[in-house]
Amino acid sequence: MKTKLRKALMGAVASGALMFAAAPASAVEIEYWQYFFDARVTAMEQLIENFEAANPDITVTMTHFPYADYRTRTAVAIPAGEGPDVVQLFYGWLNDYIEADLIQPLPTDTFDPAVLDEEFFPMVQAMKRDDAYFALPTAVRSLALFYNTRLFEAAGIDSPPTTLDELVETAAALTERDGAGNITQVGITTGMTAQDHHWFREVLVRQFGGEPYQDDYQTVNYNTDAGLAALDFYTGLEDEHGVTQVGFMDEPQAAFRAGRAGMHIDGSFRIGALNGTRGLEWGVAELPAGPDGTQSNYSSYWVNAITTKAEGERYDAAVKFMEYITSEEAMQIWLEVVGELPARAEAGMTDENMNDPVFGPFIRGLEYAHTTKFADESAQRQIIMDMVARTDIEGQSLEDSLAVAAQAEQDLLDDYYGR
Repeated sequence: MKTKLRKALMGAVASGALMFAAAPASAVEIEYWQYFFDARVTAMEQLIENFEAANPDITVTMTHFPYADYRTRTAVAIPAGEGPDVVQLFYGWLNDYIEADLIQPLPTDTFDPAVLDEEFFPMVQAMKRDDAYFALPTAVRSLALFYNTRLFEAAGIDSPPTTLDELVETAAALTERDGAGNITQVGITTGMTAQDHHWFREVLVRQFGGEPYQDDYQTVNYNTDAGLAALDFYTGLEDEHGVTQVGFMDEPQAAFRAGRAGMHIDGSFRIGALNGTRGLEWGVAELPAGPDGTQSNYSSYWVNAITTKAEGERYDAAVKFMEYITSEEAMQIWLEVVGELPARAEAGMTDENMNDPVFGPFIRGLEYAHTTKFADESAQRQIIMDMVARTDIEGQSLEDSLAVAAQAEQDLLDDYYGR
């Protein structure tokens, strides 16, 4: 799907008013690509409209694809001189995009690295190579606990849990089963296919006293007592406490949106979708603290970059567009439409945003969040998924499955870093 013409222009053409209008001699068209996610598309449509109004000589065409196809399509199109001039990519893909010569560094006269270091959240500095940024985000993400306020009220629960022990107790009060013992409502969703692999690595492992990686994320370090305790807690939600079921209603977020889950851990990007869910009443809280009160969170982001396809006047237009979509104005729009948090600290850490009942828990979570530096995000996620599946399907011990996962991920990292 492409977003080329504004409604006003379409109306004018339909009436014949612009039938013979010619484009300005200096007009330039650039293309922007992102993966399809309803709220993201809506937000970018608004940003493009604002940008074009301020830059009438530039037209921005947006193209979006399903997530599963997105990375492959960009990798094929750009070398062929087709596709986007500005592209959105996951932060964990940056090295691959640079090595494949798909993106080019941002001009330092416009994007001064010293200024960006000061104004953006520190996690964004991972986008810098040789004193130049290759990409910048409009927004950043963290995790929080979504909870169904109707189910809480029905169960007589006054407030969301603040510790992992309270999380288990609350989930038990929210879980329901039919006469045959089949679970019909989970107290909390689980599933490593969603955000739980981040919850395990950067939150639970740290809360049980460990550190998931060492050597700038090049050495796996969760095959430890802390990693085992984290895995035991996670699998115990289903196996010991019976407050969840992996695969319940296929996807964790689907169960929560359907009102069949009391709690759900997810990213701030889920806000837009939940806002559009009829009949769902929900709240947000910071992630429950660990056994000794330790708070931890995971942060991530999608970035925008100028591709190697952009040259000449398209390059100049792409630089202008990058300036706007990484501005404070754009970040506030993205926050309100998508729910993802401003990447500039000053834009995000306002009193209004910090105290907002929905955005606030995510923004506060950024203060103690960690960003995993992935070599291959999808492959590393699969390793964690397989780790849990082996204990569930094959009956492998937690100790053995954890060790297998750690070795598999270390082999992946060694191969990636050429060790």
